[in-house]
Amino acid sequence: MPSKQFGGKITPDWKLKYQASSNWKNGTFQNLMETQTAINWKQLPTILYKQIKGHKEGQPQSLLPVDLFNAEQFHSQADKAKLIWYGHSVVLLKLNNKTILIDPMFGPDASPIGPKRTKRFSADTLAIIDQLPEIDLLLLTHDHYDHLDFASITKLKPKIKQAFVALGAKRHLIHWGVNEAIIQEFDWWNSKNFHGIQVTFTPTRHFSGRGLTSLAKCLWGGWVLKTGQENIWLSGDGGYSQHFKEIGDRLGPFDLGMMECGQYCVDWAQIHLFPNESVQAAIDAKVKTAMPIHWAGFNLSYQHAWHEPANEFIKHAQQKKLHYITPSLGQIFNHQSITHNWWEKFKK
Repeated sequence: MPSKQFGGKITPDWKLKYQASSNWKNGTFQNLMETQTAINWKQLPTILYKQIKGHKEGQPQSLLPVDLFNAEQFHSQADKAKLIWYGHSVVLLKLNNKTILIDPMFGPDASPIGPKRTKRFSADTLAIIDQLPEIDLLLLTHDHYDHLDFASITKLKPKIKQAFVALGAKRHLIHWGVNEAIIQEFDWWNSKNFHGIQVTFTPTRHFSGRGLTSLAKCLWGGWVLKTGQENIWLSGDGGYSQHFKEIGDRLGPFDLGMMECGQYCVDWAQIHLFPNESVQAAIDAKVKTAMPIHWAGFNLSYQHAWHEPANEFIKHAQQKKLHYITPSLGQIFNHQSITHNWWEKFKK
């Protein structure tokens, strides 16, 4: 019996739905520009060796602490959005009096079916879900294991009231028992008003899949959340290209941009942002305050130390005079928060 981790199967009915998208070609979803997503098979033994060996500073000196959820502070009235980052790309927001959760990977392992475990830098993070309030809106950028987690969704199910997901991700949630009626799929540039929040799915340069038979069978992207008072964007996973400028031209400027910055590597340079590219992407998209995400959760790249994404992001942001913030795990913050290098005491 196949593992539930793989998610929902690709049926003829699902394929028929995906074929209606202009981004579906030759049996898979495609990037807007030519992108190398497959690893060269000749290089695979070397890459696997490096991945198994890891980086000498691939892990923190000790487990990274996560602040307990402060319900009173999170739910108190405020003119601006309140956000909490739980490491990697997990973000909880209070916006327009609605609670929104993005890419809720609270699980302990980002490689649940892989030959090597990818353990989280923090302990007992699944228990955080018990602390959280009802989720008015769940957002999913794509179906990779480090963003969409079976154990997390299983625990979250009773709390989720509505879900907006990348086109192709719905079948996974249904397979795991989420009510089909509350799930809506989004193609790139699709937009919907959710209780005064204009929610838009933006393109990225990436890929997807939870197994060999499901590669590129789910779209990938980022999310814009715009109200009358502020405009917030989570970039989603993906390499650098001209789409960032288009996002800024069409939907910016952004008060806060949560920018993918971490798990980059020369062997997959077109599908993840290096720190200098992450900063430039924020500038292209007209981001006023930028925050590096997709780090401090897992070590998925053998190229960089676990703390390098933040340090390099700061260096390039300062050079480009881009305002940035680096909240700690579990901290309640907004785009005007004071930044601090909290990770320094956990470096080896």
